[in-house]
Amino acid sequence: MLEAQKRLADLTAEFQKAWQKLAIDQRLDEMSALEAELSVPELWHNPNLARIKSGQFGRLHRELDEWLLLRTQLNDISELVAISDATLSDELDEQITAMQEKFKALQIALRFSGKYDNKDVILRITAGVGGIEAMDWAQMLERMYLRWAERKQLAVQTIQRMAGEEVGIKTVALELRGAPHLYGWLKSEHGAHRLVRLSPFNANHLRQTSFALVEVLPVLEDDADLEINPQDLRIDVFHAGGHGGQSVNTTNSAVRITHLPTNTVVSIQNERSQVQNKEKAMEILRGKLQRMMQDQNAESVDKLRAGESAGWGQQIRNYVLHPYKMVKDVRTQYETTDTDAVLDGDIDQFMIAYLDN
Repeated sequence: MLEAQKRLADLTAEFQKAWQKLAIDQRLDEMSALEAELSVPELWHNPNLARIKSGQFGRLHRELDEWLLLRTQLNDISELVAISDATLSDELDEQITAMQEKFKALQIALRFSGKYDNKDVILRITAGVGGIEAMDWAQMLERMYLRWAERKQLAVQTIQRMAGEEVGIKTVALELRGAPHLYGWLKSEHGAHRLVRLSPFNANHLRQTSFALVEVLPVLEDDADLEINPQDLRIDVFHAGGHGGQSVNTTNSAVRITHLPTNTVVSIQNERSQVQNKEKAMEILRGKLQRMMQDQNAESVDKLRAGESAGWGQQIRNYVLHPYKMVKDVRTQYETTDTDAVLDGDIDQFMIAYLDN
């Protein structure tokens, strides 16, 4: 029984330290405030603001539920240990072991200290030079991330997609929602991804190297997250092209937003209305500018220099399918020979290695 008491005391102390480090009391206060706001009927007169507040509440709720449950279990088991005799020692040991395992899983949250780590994500994939090879590689990466999102039971919305003329994609933008610390997990994927394989499109079946750029952008839904001077923006509207219903090519629903100081351009045409396309374009623009701030160590948007984010110059991972099989991260040196599993969405191992690096 003394051993069980010691294990419980150690677990309780570690739990309390993590609780304070993650500022969970403050987050509970924030969640209560959001719940109060959502209960006010007038909020729903502004559907966009209500959606943002509801999303913030949902993320906090999912994140904090497990911590609250474990705290309750710790309190319950502490009371039980205080009144139990030696005959319950084995049962208590099992319960404490189960709580230790649960706490170990929750401790992953301690790795996410970035300002935007708990945000949802816009994932953009762009084919590099190389024509059909690069566009096919971009689509392979799209499938890899969609399979990963499916395993995590995430909500995925395609907000931009340009197919290649023959195969693959030129670019795609996916919005991922539905898990705590989503940007914290996926930020490890930002950069250029390199594929080496025997070309399926080459008559001589030669080895081919292809590149695709993956951009991982936090969803910043309003100026409270990142303030942009409206005078720095040029907004153009034009006819949407491709599939999209009766309004395609008949109304100016597509939107192009240019951030003039950095010459950063975002175009969106997938949504049915100009208002919706503008909202999505602004979300992506905020994410791109935040990423540029990180790359340039800038304190604010006003401090940014013109030019692209580090993007293409930051090769992060090699996927080699010939003459041997290996996926290797050039930053952490983590590698695996199970290329099929990786391309099927098993990429957590690379994310954890990045977080631990």
